[in-house]
Amino acid sequence: MHYIGLMSGTSVDAIDAALVAIDGERRFELLATHSHPFPRETRQRIQALMRAGSNELNHAGALDVELGRLFAEAARTVRDKGGLHTRDIRAIGSHGQTLRHAPQGGIPYTLQIGNASVIAEATGIITVADFRARDLAAGGQGAPLAPGFHQWLFQNSGVHRAIVNIGGIMNVTYLPADTRQAVIGYDTGPGNTLLDAWVEKHQGQAYDRDGRWAANGKPSAELLTAMLADPYFARPAPKSTGRDYFHLAWLEEMLRKTGAGLAPQDVQASLVELSARSLAMALRSMPGLDEIYLCGGGAHNLALTTAIKTHMGKLPLSTTDTLGLAPDWVEAAAFAWLAHRTLEGQPGNLPSVTGATRAVVLGGIYKA
Repeated sequence: MHYIGLMSGTSVDAIDAALVAIDGERRFELLATHSHPFPRETRQRIQALMRAGSNELNHAGALDVELGRLFAEAARTVRDKGGLHTRDIRAIGSHGQTLRHAPQGGIPYTLQIGNASVIAEATGIITVADFRARDLAAGGQGAPLAPGFHQWLFQNSGVHRAIVNIGGIMNVTYLPADTRQAVIGYDTGPGNTLLDAWVEKHQGQAYDRDGRWAANGKPSAELLTAMLADPYFARPAPKSTGRDYFHLAWLEEMLRKTGAGLAPQDVQASLVELSARSLAMALRSMPGLDEIYLCGGGAHNLALTTAIKTHMGKLPLSTTDTLGLAPDWVEAAAFAWLAHRTLEGQPGNLPSVTGATRAVVLGGIYKA
């Protein structure tokens, strides 16, 4: 059976679309991929809605429909790249674009836009969306949800593995060698989001290619200490976060606290260290870890991956390419798999990861 997975993460750079084949137990094949860039003005509107502002309801309503159309375009394009027809696709799994993620509040909630009715109508394909909400209703964090897919595809009896997704926010999945043991997974903190925001402010670039700008700077011990003192890093799992927590204003407040007159590239180097150290703290807590595999856009940031290697010593570190799935497409493929689980009436969340009271079938089904 063929599925399309659509993913737009906290980096807000593009919609990743993956066309996959899933058939039976652990049979998986990536057939085609497509990265559908956001128009610059749309990206700016999404980023603006991630922070409190005026007339948010009107802006969010219009953007919900606009993103639905863009997600549908991405799905049609990857379908065509794979040489398939609409009738060949069982379902689309769409993560949507997160605007708010507040699982810790008095009334926990999460909000993703990218209208699933628009996607289903524009593509003629059943669309499964709003995956996080059901886990949240069951007492969970609503995220991360990819660890279930990581377990299904990557767990290997006899080897303790960690799968690290470096998106805007970084999350880690611990796959124990004993498949009877619970999988652990959570958001460790910022991955690319602060790096991207800072380089865009000072260099006018969407991201720091290969971490070259950061490599010209020197990390500040004082700034690092202040950032790592944020309560999120000490909070026990299950936990999840988003760009609405780790954002440019958060960083600027840290800079005000330290009062350090740092060069912009020194701040960038410090942010690389923040991402690497917060991840290393998480990985060191995982018993008997044998190997680490990276995925997500940050897997291409040489400065960041070098820092991770430095902190993890001789522990083998590679990308998910080694396991048969290119790092750029793991998250999109995960939502194709989650759509498959939903249509099969099978749970998609892992309570040991999200903290939900039970495993539940995720998402709403929008028929074509």
